[in-house]
Amino acid sequence: MKRTRSKPPPLTPITAAMPPTPSTPPTPQTAHKLTHSKPTPTLKPISNSSKKPKRSIFSSPDWAPLNTTQSELSLPLTFPTGQTFRWRQTQTSPLQYTGVVGSHLVSLKQLQNGDVAYHFYQTPCDTNARAALLDFLNLDISLSDMWQGFSAVDSRFAELARHLGGARVLRQDPLECLVQFICSSNNNIKRITQMVDFISSLGDYLGTVEGFDFYAFPSLDCLSMVSEADLRAAGFGYRAKYIVGTMEALQSKPGGGVEWLASLRDLELQKAIDALSTLPGVGPKVAACIALFSLDQHHAIPVDTHVWQIATRHLIPELAGTRLTPKLCSCVADAFVSKYGKYAGWAQTLLFIAELPSQKALLPSTLWSMEEGRNSKRKNGQVVNETQ
Repeated sequence: MKRTRSKPPPLTPITAAMPPTPSTPPTPQTAHKLTHSKPTPTLKPISNSSKKPKRSIFSSPDWAPLNTTQSELSLPLTFPTGQTFRWRQTQTSPLQYTGVVGSHLVSLKQLQNGDVAYHFYQTPCDTNARAALLDFLNLDISLSDMWQGFSAVDSRFAELARHLGGARVLRQDPLECLVQFICSSNNNIKRITQMVDFISSLGDYLGTVEGFDFYAFPSLDCLSMVSEADLRAAGFGYRAKYIVGTMEALQSKPGGGVEWLASLRDLELQKAIDALSTLPGVGPKVAACIALFSLDQHHAIPVDTHVWQIATRHLIPELAGTRLTPKLCSCVADAFVSKYGKYAGWAQTLLFIAELPSQKALLPSTLWSMEEGRNSKRKNGQVVNETQ
């Protein structure tokens, strides 16, 4: 059942993989230097005339609490995990991430009591800005209630949840999410981030925090002015034609491309996937990512080789050793939904995060020993014993 919610101003997405941090770690402080001169892009095939007067200000330390808990929102388990590529870690103690929501430049920091505090730069902390942030963080959905249900049907999930609490799925702006995941196709985190940074730099410059430049995500009209040659010159390779083609396709949609993307939130999952797949450069996995991370399709399952391995170890061990095909991708998605229900995409997100080397190294060895004991034992390619 689709959610009904108030409609705050348009959102802009987040981050997913942790980008490279500055060579000198930022020092803890209550106020952060915000530079307001337009930075010079490294790659300049496109002219961006939006100049800012050179001036530097210091943000006032007016942090406000979200009134949440770490089990509901863990910043390091939400931002640098592949959902978004536009948020940066800007402080280590306390842990802090900075990014853009709509036209708002905002920092979030995890407090010692588990709560998260937020600070808007040069934006009054008004009701609309806060509502946009809450909407982006999907905080009207309770992780505790959801994970209690998952744990009841999966003891391994229950154990993982004890160590990975607060791994939340974001609700990003659909256009921003679409462009990011076209860039992500057959790509690595470093290059994805560089591409997304370049696209972002075409939007309005909002400021620089701890050496990182932040921009509002460019509008569809702005993106439609970018040529394939511009993007190829910036290192986008074959993805350049997909981005240009997708912008052209969106501009041709009745009522406008932004409205068309938003309307996919009201469709059944498969219809939304089919609609997205008509866009150049959008295949089943990219479509599922966009559906899960921006279109309220909470049971969308982006299937790649990593998710396939998770599924064959824990959900459909009888298919282990077989080659992943489009038909088997559907089997994987069905297996997750059968196990975890209408929020299966959130469960898959936590299971995926648990496989990341940065997180796996922090999990107790007993968990992986338990997993090995629960895995199917095979002899001559046949499943001899399977437990779930």
